[in-house]
Amino acid sequence: MSQPKNNRYILSVVPIIALAGLLFGYDTAVISGAEQSIQRYMIEPLGLGSFTHGFTVSSSLIGCIIGGFISGFLANKIGRKKTLILAAILFSISAFTSAYPEILFFTRDESSPGLLLMFNLYRIIGGIGVGIGSAIAPVYISELTPKQSRGKYVSLYTLSIGIGALIIYIVNMNITSGQSLTWIDDIGWRYMLLSELVPALLFFFLLLFVPETPRYLALKQDYDKAAMVLAKVNGSNEKAKAILVDIKESFRLEGTKKTNIFTYGKLVLFVGIMVAIFQQLIGINVILYYAPRIFEELGAGQSASMFQTVIVGIVNVVFQALAILLIDSIGRKPMLIGGSILCAFNLFMVAILAYFEIFGISTLIFVLLFAASFQLTWGVATWVVVSEIFPNRIRGQAVSIATALHWVANLTVSSTFPAIQDILGGMAFSIYAVLSLLAAVFIWKFVPETKGKTLEELENIWIDNKSSKKKVIM
Repeated sequence: MSQPKNNRYILSVVPIIALAGLLFGYDTAVISGAEQSIQRYMIEPLGLGSFTHGFTVSSSLIGCIIGGFISGFLANKIGRKKTLILAAILFSISAFTSAYPEILFFTRDESSPGLLLMFNLYRIIGGIGVGIGSAIAPVYISELTPKQSRGKYVSLYTLSIGIGALIIYIVNMNITSGQSLTWIDDIGWRYMLLSELVPALLFFFLLLFVPETPRYLALKQDYDKAAMVLAKVNGSNEKAKAILVDIKESFRLEGTKKTNIFTYGKLVLFVGIMVAIFQQLIGINVILYYAPRIFEELGAGQSASMFQTVIVGIVNVVFQALAILLIDSIGRKPMLIGGSILCAFNLFMVAILAYFEIFGISTLIFVLLFAASFQLTWGVATWVVVSEIFPNRIRGQAVSIATALHWVANLTVSSTFPAIQDILGGMAFSIYAVLSLLAAVFIWKFVPETKGKTLEELENIWIDNKSSKKKVIM
């Protein structure tokens, strides 16, 4: 009877932590509905072009980079729970101030460089929250949940990212439905950004009721609380005591060695970072951030483009959910290689149709197939691999670096897309298709399969790899 109680406890905590993923998807996708109004309200009156527009759409990613870099330090200094509470506070501040950027220093309806600067600053504040949440929420879940179900629960976090994007797509569509373009440019885009305040405050409130992770409690030598949480998670005091002994022993062994990010060699760090980076180079966030604009330029009207964007969001969620069912049976590596090839094919088809100016339902189908291929594979498997592939001693620091560079790649891709599209039109998608094929080659060549292996077994791969290199050198 202990197992069902155990499951109920985990399922009462993990969905709360997964709200960080929902806010991740919500915050990064909210701009898709607002970006054209923001362009007309703050950018065009200043005579600024596509580069500034691309930067403004992507400015929150600067905050994501900052949040990614500082997340490891914060999580070790104040704990996983308090770090996520800080992220919720940053989400809330950003939602309100980016919706009304004039509130402190400027007059409404008067565009100025200072107003544009402050809008980007407020978006960066929210981005810091996203960066922190995207690094720490998977770590929290992996440290809390049993090893046999770790991959499934980390995948639930990834699924919540797609749910967050879908929710804001629906919110954006309802805000603009039946409204004039003048109203949307004046009020509608503000409501879109302000709507994030609801899930942000809910996240903050619910975090007050979750525990700190047992690994962090043990790190701070609060063994009684660590044992209590482990007992709730594993359904047995005896099992909790045994796990706590292993945790203590791991800390004892770690304490006898000097911490070094290159302890296991440079290859493991390079591989983990590149998996995170390639997820962005494939181009999924070009669709998430610019979907309404893309569909309008491919022939859809304003209302139709918003509706088609919602369809993309539904496809994302459905195929992320399917991926959760498959990831522990198919494996991470085959999913990533197959996903890269499918993404490349569909992106090439979108580019070819755009080149021959064949727009309409055929283009929408291949955009949806691209989204489905990505979410079925890279959308879920990336964060599972990144949370598994690094050895215990360097995991926190390595995940922090990989997450930050993931956001650097995101910023690069999303901020350059408007300028690339101005030059190449729909053929811009061929660039991301080529990068998808490069991703397939990289996964095949460098990434080990992590399915069915304990974290210690994966750690031994990198120890053996480093030892073999030393023998070759000698």
